[in-house]
Amino acid sequence: MSFEKIVECVPNFSEGRNGKVIEKIADAFRVDGVKLLDYSADVDHNRSVFTVAGEPTELAEAVINAVGVAKDNIDLTKQSGEHPRIGAADVVPFVPIKNVSVEETVELSRFVGQQIATRHGVPVYLYEKSATAANRVNLADIRKGQFEGLSEKMKAEEWKPDFGNSEPHPTAGATVVGCRPFLVAFNVNLDTPDEEIATKIARRVRFINGGLRFVKALGVKLNSRNVAQVTMNLTDYTKTPVYAAFEAVKMEARRYGVNVIGTEIIGLIPQQALLDCVEYYLQIENFSSDKVLENNL
Repeated sequence: MSFEKIVECVPNFSEGRNGKVIEKIADAFRVDGVKLLDYSADVDHNRSVFTVAGEPTELAEAVINAVGVAKDNIDLTKQSGEHPRIGAADVVPFVPIKNVSVEETVELSRFVGQQIATRHGVPVYLYEKSATAANRVNLADIRKGQFEGLSEKMKAEEWKPDFGNSEPHPTAGATVVGCRPFLVAFNVNLDTPDEEIATKIARRVRFINGGLRFVKALGVKLNSRNVAQVTMNLTDYTKTPVYAAFEAVKMEARRYGVNVIGTEIIGLIPQQALLDCVEYYLQIENFSSDKVLENNL
């Protein structure tokens, strides 16, 4: 990627079943100055996740346009899925990658949030490093109550949006925008359809309930496969590695006589996160990325 400055964005949209809508959103990112790196959809979560990167100005415009596409094509009054959500364009995180500071990325996120509210009439909350209040740093706190409870929630002074009207868009809800560190979206599938078991495991491994420091987790049911899943966000993979989260889920699953049948990465993952897993499981001494053939070519 030959851009002078690079910001990554990983917008999540509340549509994982209608391929035509997902492609319309993808088209918004197929523009000069922006590279669409990856996108995937899940029918059970009813959600699609895009990974895009580019020059700040061009990326901002593409994201604003993509949110407009979502607003015009996703009706949350008719949408349901396993993943919590308050918006058609649910969350829009920005991550500084190259020659861009955190402060600049925060300003970029605030500009995008303001434009989403102005152009599309969708109220916006700022979160993580862009948050304007302590109760808005954590995405889960903003999402609590989901779209169905948003209208009542926004009546409280502490939940007035940062931009836009103090009531949800009637079909697109609200959007959460902000600057955050890189995270790994990592899911573990279990050989049981029992969602309650997955929920109990999630409670044990996530930080908010005393589990691993940089893990957020939920238990869900994948109806299309008839299996339960522990879905996780690792908010700092350098301090809570992927293998640590995986082993924690496996250990908790054994308490219920349940086995892991597979895992998945949503979006992209840094090479180092995988190399850390290789070093851990193969017990390679003095291992580093210099041992990888491709890194020496």
